[in-house]
Amino acid sequence: MKKSASVAIMFVGNFIAVVLADDNWPQWRGPDGSGVAECENLPDSWSATENVLWNREVPGRGWSSPIVWQDKVFLTTVVNQGESEAPKKGLYFGGERLVPPQTIHQWKVICLDLTTGELRWQAQVHEGTPATGMHIKNSYASETPVTDGERVYCYFGNLGLFCFTLDGQPVWERRWPARATRFGWGMAASPALADGRLFVVNDNEEESYLAAIDAPTGDIVWSVRRDERSNWATPFIWRNSLRTEIVTPGTGKVRAYDLNGKLLYEFGGMSVIAIPTPVSVGDLLYVSSGYLLDARRPLFAIRPGASGDISLADDQTAGKYVAWCQKQAGPYNPSPIVYREHVYVLLDRGFLACYDAATGNEIYSKQRFPEGGAFTSSPWAYGGKLFCLSEDGVTTVVEAGSEFKVLHANSLAEDDMCMSTPAIVGGKLLIRTAARVYCIAEAASASDR
Repeated sequence: MKKSASVAIMFVGNFIAVVLADDNWPQWRGPDGSGVAECENLPDSWSATENVLWNREVPGRGWSSPIVWQDKVFLTTVVNQGESEAPKKGLYFGGERLVPPQTIHQWKVICLDLTTGELRWQAQVHEGTPATGMHIKNSYASETPVTDGERVYCYFGNLGLFCFTLDGQPVWERRWPARATRFGWGMAASPALADGRLFVVNDNEEESYLAAIDAPTGDIVWSVRRDERSNWATPFIWRNSLRTEIVTPGTGKVRAYDLNGKLLYEFGGMSVIAIPTPVSVGDLLYVSSGYLLDARRPLFAIRPGASGDISLADDQTAGKYVAWCQKQAGPYNPSPIVYREHVYVLLDRGFLACYDAATGNEIYSKQRFPEGGAFTSSPWAYGGKLFCLSEDGVTTVVEAGSEFKVLHANSLAEDDMCMSTPAIVGGKLLIRTAARVYCIAEAASASDR
């Protein structure tokens, strides 16, 4: 089995990492969950036709990100056999749909060829009417799959977890009862994978839990109750110099567990909705939340080795295990990104802010993109540049560094919508929209198709 070749190079006190990714993007935001990759020959400009190696229409609706193992691209979708209400772009109230649709839906896993975009296989895991409603901007396939190179694991939050070989043969499935979520918004947290176990956080209005599932068999190894209600943050596996932690952001507390489900530490201070996924570089962990209508919008930097409750007092911005906290910096939907000494925060209404990764000092305050727009997808980085994809399909390209400098903007089809975070692999960028997947590559590669 070919492993993903990722090399972490640490600089300046172990807080800057550069990930060199070759053939695999096995989970949400890549091999280390950072959204950063340094691949050769990646373009920084494209359109719906320029530098497009291929594009493939995808049926149904799904905001899960594509993942890649060698020559295979995996994603999930749910196809409504009736009429689906189209989501609006932007931030707004009134999108909840508490009554489940009465039409037949089909939950599917799709595998595409990385080189051509052709369909390699697809599998239907369920057919029927949904058990719950959802926000019209959500989907019944918002959770990103994960793979270990032997099997691909596909999670549909209010349905279950389904395991396939990379060639599409079913291995096992584990279904869960559907749970109500806050305002009927639905679910979105993706599974994490470490040491042969899948870790699933299901924060809901009825019975929240963190579960560990044996990857080869689908057996539940352990499950712990969580004193939380609905959240949408994907758990993060933090491998620091002292230990490995499962970090789970929550409205009540951020909690970190060991791989056997033991609570290691916790801290409060988050906003009333927790969505962004943490990210780590070296021995600092960055955790954030930023619901727009909450006065608490923190961005924390956490040191390893904590135990017990490490919450900050209202007048504190640091502690023994909290390296620093910017209390008004957190994003609502997009996860932060750490790149070349800086932490960048993309705010939903089209602003970018930058902080020193080691100290938390503000490098520049929030700066507005010329193109504006609403942002749900998380930013990514390579080649000394940051890339921020709006729901309108416009990617604003920003020079990484201590000055806010917009280089240009790349637009896809005007009638499409973008909420998924792309995958980066082998000189290719995969962008999923509401209707299709684009494979972006340099013009020399695109001319060979």
